[in-house]
This record gives sequence, structure tokens and C-alpha cells, in this order.
Amino acid sequence: MKKQIIIVGSGFSGMWAAVSAARLSALEGNNSLSIAVLAPVAELRVRPRFYEENVSTMVAPLTELFAELGIAFIAGEAQRIDTSSKTVLYRDSKGAIADVAWERLILATGSQTKRPPVAGLAEYAFDIDQLDSARLFEQHLDSLVSRPSTPERNTVVVCGGGFTGIELATELPARLRTRFGADTKTKVIVVERGATIGGRYSEALRNTIEEASNALGVEWRLNSEIEAIDASGVTLKNGERIASATVVWTAGVEANLLSLQIDGERDTQGRLIVNDTLQVPAHPEVYATGDMAHAKTDDAGNTALMTCQHAIQLGKFAGHNAAASLLNLEPYPYRQVNYVTCLDLGGWGAVYTEGWEQRVKSVREEGKKIKVAITNELIYPPAADKAVAFAAADPLAKFV
Repeated sequence: MKKQIIIVGSGFSGMWAAVSAARLSALEGNNSLSIAVLAPVAELRVRPRFYEENVSTMVAPLTELFAELGIAFIAGEAQRIDTSSKTVLYRDSKGAIADVAWERLILATGSQTKRPPVAGLAEYAFDIDQLDSARLFEQHLDSLVSRPSTPERNTVVVCGGGFTGIELATELPARLRTRFGADTKTKVIVVERGATIGGRYSEALRNTIEEASNALGVEWRLNSEIEAIDASGVTLKNGERIASATVVWTAGVEANLLSLQIDGERDTQGRLIVNDTLQVPAHPEVYATGDMAHAKTDDAGNTALMTCQHAIQLGKFAGHNAAASLLNLEPYPYRQVNYVTCLDLGGWGAVYTEGWEQRVKSVREEGKKIKVAITNELIYPPAADKAVAFAAADPLAKFV
């Protein structure tokens, strides 16, 4: 009877966990493991690109890769995790409830937009958090073309000035120009509760974001919070009213709520706090990875962020360690000392930084080339070729 590793989620971390586990099993010449991915669809949805146009194309199929590596795929959505019986209950593609047993479980279900109780948020705000919601937002932008040109139609409010908010806001001027024409006066306004533009970042990176915003005409409302959203705009807590037919919520993310079904300590984003080998201490047969894991990246006090950069490596370590535990091999402590930031700034270009102190290394066109190389090539799945895939899945191989 083969020992079963179940990976819940086919995003960056889940995909790489599966490939990494398959790699170690193959290297050991051991066929005692069964590796399966449980997810609604056998595809990687390239979420870091959902601020771009043509979002429906931002998917990469995984069927051939999984078949080449002997990874099984279970089409379904996890509903309940039972650590005592070591089973996952899931709803299959036909809506029926089924279950699957596991010896090791890897939680890789990612994160979702945090939606606080703001009046009108659920009814009137868009987001680009998931493929379906990003597609809905794009369809909405298309529909604006048929409306009369008014300040309300021509204004987009982005709620939240973090990474996603900045990338979307700086991309929007070009997206609006494509639809309305170059002669239409449009506005993109970022509402940010912090006191400075890009307040979470280094001074050099903040200055670059501000320069790009000014060049693109992106406005910022700092020290501001949303009081309410309705069909024709937003009201800020300071009383200001912004007329807008398009409001996008990008203010914060939280771990998938499946994490609440696992006993363990969590951080403020709902991520399970894991040990160095990415196990949940209360349930060492369960590994959390990607946006589900609060994990130390180094010995300097840094922890993994909710980015594909960290999700990819976390997945490689989680898959390797889950397989190693069943093959009686030593695990690898997760470490990811190198950290880079590459922020798309729309028509202005992009900015690339290195280190946790975010030293700016490249800007504008040079930065854009790096951004495109990362988002259009580096983060995509490997070819459906064992040698290529297994080389890329080595947790100790250089990534960035």
C-alpha cells in the first residue's frame, strides 16, 4: 500500500510542493509514495499578473506536467480537514462530497482579499484577487465604453496603496486610455490610510513610486479611509466624496479559511505558524506552505511574505520535507535569505530592488525588462520534462 501525500491547492506553492515531492521520490528510486494534488482545476492561475489586461490568458495548464511526473490530480474543492482520521472531505466537480486519506498533508490553498465590514463593499466594489473577480473587473471596464463620458465614468478609485494597489493604479491610465481614447480626461485615485506613498517600503522605493505616480497622473489620498461605497462612488471618513463608477478593493489579504480547521498558532493574517521544516507543531504530519504559512526565511528575524517569490520556495521545501519524512530522510530547514522586489509601475516602467532594505537597482525600462522576465517566464510552471522539472524543484537550487 503506497503512502499518500495530498497537496491541497494548485497555486505556486502547491504545484511546486507536488513536483518537489515527486523529485525526491524519483531520486531515491522509491515507488512507495503516492502524490496527489486536490484543486478545482489542474491549472496554475498566475495571480501576480491579474492587474494586467487580458486576464483570462493568465493561466498555465498542469495536466501534462503532472502526468509526466506521475502526480495524480483530484478535481475538487476541499471542505473539511480531519487530522484525527487523516482525511480531507472535498466537493467534486459534480457537486458530490467525497474524501481522500493521507499520510502527509500539505496545505497550499493560498490567501484571499480581506473584506472588512465597510458599507457597500460587498455590493459595489471590484477586486482582482482571483481569476473570476479579475475577469469581472475587466468586463466592467469594457462596459464603461458604452456609457456617456462623465467624471464618474472616467474615474477609478483604488482602495489600498500596497503592492497590488500600486501595480493596478499605475496600469490603469493606459487601460482607460485604450477604452476611452487619448483625449478623454481620466482619473485614478488611490485611497491609502498611511501617511506616505508606499509607506511600507524603503525611502528610495517610496520616492520611485511617487515619481511614477506623478508622471502618470495617479492621485493619492493619504491618511484616508473608506467610510462607504455605493453605485456612484465612495465616501471617505473625513467626509470627502469621490464620484466613481469603478471602485477596486486591494486593502489587505488573509490566509484561506481552511487554516482555521487546523489546531495551531496563527499570525494576524491567519497564517499557521510553522517550524523550520514547515510542519504545524501541533500536527507534524501537516505542512503549511505559501500564503498559509508564517515561516522564518533566515536567522535575522525576517519571515516569508505573501508573494509568489516566497510561495514557490516554500512549496519546494514543503514537498521535499513531506516526502523525506515518509522515506526516513533528513528534512531541509526552510531558508530563503535572498529577497528582491520588482514593482510594475505601468507606462512609467518598473522598479527592481534587492535585499530586505530594498536597495533600488533598476528603474523604468530596465526595471520593466526584469519584471517581464519574472512574471512572464520565471514564475511559470516548468516544461513537462522530468529532467527540467526536477532540476527546477530542488529546494537548494538558486532561485533569485
